[in-house]
Amino acid sequence: MDIRDQLFKEHSKENAQYIARYIGNDADKFHQLIELFLGNDHRVTQKASWVLSMVSDTYPDLLSRHLDAIISNLENEVNDAVKRNTLRILQNHTIPEKHEGFIANKCFDYLLSNQEPIAIKAFSMTILANLTVKYPDFKQELKTIVEDLMEHGSPGIKARGKMVLKKLGKLV
Repeated sequence: MDIRDQLFKEHSKENAQYIARYIGNDADKFHQLIELFLGNDHRVTQKASWVLSMVSDTYPDLLSRHLDAIISNLENEVNDAVKRNTLRILQNHTIPEKHEGFIANKCFDYLLSNQEPIAIKAFSMTILANLTVKYPDFKQELKTIVEDLMEHGSPGIKARGKMVLKKLGKLV
């Protein structure tokens, strides 16, 4: 199967799952997907990001050798789907120490931006909450921002904010 061609056959969850099953735990096929995800064609990166998220849920070990490139990709001007799926992946993985500062700054920027979609803000909250375990200095700033977002936020922001505040409350 040509993964790129299959991405364009149909934009559906079923097709994304089909491609994810095809890739499975195969490092070479996963590498092909990573190359599509990191490419310059926004339509391709958008579609590949969804599949990447699915594969990384099932086979997180495949992601480890590509994590630097995936994180560094956020330095580029990427579309919302790439941001959303990258953050979705990162909320469930240990961020390499050398990228923690960059990711923390990006996530705080996303939370403070009026332009970012709800899912990007929600995943940013979770990543920052995860980082507060190691960096408790983030806790108060994150708490203040989350409470502010929740005040006039969507149901999704309120739900994620409530979970994050609960997690922050458990931290000493």
